[in-house]
Amino acid sequence: MTSNTLLRPRPAHGHHRVTYVELLFDLVFVFAITQVSHLLIKHFTLATAAECALLLLAVWWVWIFTAWVTNWIDPERSPVRAMLLVLTVVGLVLSAAIPRAFESRGLVFAGAYVAMQIGRTAFVVWAARGESSRMARSYERMLAWFAVAGVFWIAGGLAEGSARWILWIVALAIEIVSPSAGFWIPGVGRSATKDWSVEGGHMAERCGLFVMIALGESVLVTGATFAELAWTGATIAAFLASLVGSIAMWWLYFGTAADAGGERMAHSHDPGWLARLAYTYIHVLFVAGIVVSAAGDEFTLAHPTGHTDAKTAISVLGGTAIYLAGNLLFKWAIAGKVGHAHWISIVALGALALATSHLSPVMLMTATSAVLVALVIGEENKRPAG
Repeated sequence: MTSNTLLRPRPAHGHHRVTYVELLFDLVFVFAITQVSHLLIKHFTLATAAECALLLLAVWWVWIFTAWVTNWIDPERSPVRAMLLVLTVVGLVLSAAIPRAFESRGLVFAGAYVAMQIGRTAFVVWAARGESSRMARSYERMLAWFAVAGVFWIAGGLAEGSARWILWIVALAIEIVSPSAGFWIPGVGRSATKDWSVEGGHMAERCGLFVMIALGESVLVTGATFAELAWTGATIAAFLASLVGSIAMWWLYFGTAADAGGERMAHSHDPGWLARLAYTYIHVLFVAGIVVSAAGDEFTLAHPTGHTDAKTAISVLGGTAIYLAGNLLFKWAIAGKVGHAHWISIVALGALALATSHLSPVMLMTATSAVLVALVIGEENKRPAG
């Protein structure tokens, strides 16, 4: 078998479908998102929120780089499929270690993470052997960056306390900066985004599925919590408000933005740059917003009436604000402009933040969901008829 048989041919029309093995790989990240969400709900403190942010970024980073890989090499080929199945197993270990990643399982988390990042990239370098494309050389540079970051990940896993924090922040910073730096290596140079072969429709679908994973986890948390509570008028109202909020988030993304990203990349003179900005960097805000909002749903369902405490207000309003920021930035990236309705929605959330002391949790949740619904209506009204 020659190396180029592992590469995906670019379709003349349409885009590659997401394969079943990619969907199986994604199931691990349902578990990972659940782990992060439950950790945040169980210990909603500033320290835990910071830990969850770092862990979520790591989870996103290992997933999005795998999405780039399967955009370029063919998951239907047996060696690629085997690689993804190995990543699935290691990803399950990584996900299982999340709740204690800053305690007794730091080395397990770091080891699994580094194995996924370096192992997957090394596989692509092998798969592209003999290829003269600039994309192949990009993965060689990428491997060097991940190897350097891996030293800090493993060192952090061996360290404790603040030392682990510092080392992991450095490791994650190296990886986050690497695409913007073009995976620059002294004496070798850097990759240009125009060198990055990306099929826009497939990338858009992959990232859309990850957003769906996060939304699905949010609905599961809401449903499971509601099932265990006494069904009073207040809890039913809170359940409905949280469900409406999740549906509005879905509509804002899948009803008004998701398809436009793939279409924009298909006609872009530099699809690599657009994919890096709109998907690699911006899309994590959608996921973070949903995870934080899920915590707000849990807190509101547990105590729908009375005083709205800080953790409920922060999670309900903060999660929605993060999601709207992601939606705003994504639409700016793919269209170059953002409608006034987005800015009005953010101002409305600010007004709700000022009024929090006068609102019960269920009232705050209802008002926040109303802001999202109003934005959906505003976006739908802008769309051409038919």
